[in-house]
Amino acid sequence: MAMNIPSAGGEEDQAIAAINTTPLVDVMLVLLIIFLITIPVVNYSVPVQVPKQRNEVRESKPETLVLSVDAAGRIYWYDTPVRDVSSLVDRLRKVAAQTPQPEVHIRGDWQSDYEPVGRIIYACQAAGIVKVGFITEPPARL
Repeated sequence: MAMNIPSAGGEEDQAIAAINTTPLVDVMLVLLIIFLITIPVVNYSVPVQVPKQRNEVRESKPETLVLSVDAAGRIYWYDTPVRDVSSLVDRLRKVAAQTPQPEVHIRGDWQSDYEPVGRIIYACQAAGIVKVGFITEPPARL
């Protein structure tokens, strides 16, 4: 470490123009160590496996059942309106008894609420339908 000693013939009140960077380096090293220790803990605190995005092109089979929800929240069996959830469950039980069991595809209007779609999923669960899927449209490519 160097030390500045004023000359014997000069003024004693001269300002020292050198900047001491040792405290700055010490602070930066401490911050670097803190970041190296805390970043892995913050990013991986809870181990979860997030689902992968995939887009499957599926062809509708003749035995596939399509249930639709319009913007007003009305449920349709193909093109026929469904009165209530209990009648939907009764019709789905007849479909669930078939072998092999057909898939149920749900088409929901993007302006409708989630509640009618949830009622369809509940009816499928109550009827014992195993395969339920959603029909969507991919976003327009620009």
